[in-house]
Amino acid sequence: MDEDELETVLAEYDIKRTDLPKIKRADPALPDEAEVGNVVKIVRESRTADRAVVYRLVIE
Repeated sequence: MDEDELETVLAEYDIKRTDLPKIKRADPALPDEAEVGNVVKIVRESRTADRAVVYRLVIE
């Protein structure tokens, strides 16, 4: 996720990067290029909303 998109998301929810839910770097769901400090966008199928978009801060 690029910095411009991240800033838009953070402003939309009125939060800071550190307020995001965390995901460990070792999580197998993460792509190999994810690094500590990155924010990743995860899109999941949802029963009620067709799809759900969530954001996670990569930690060690």
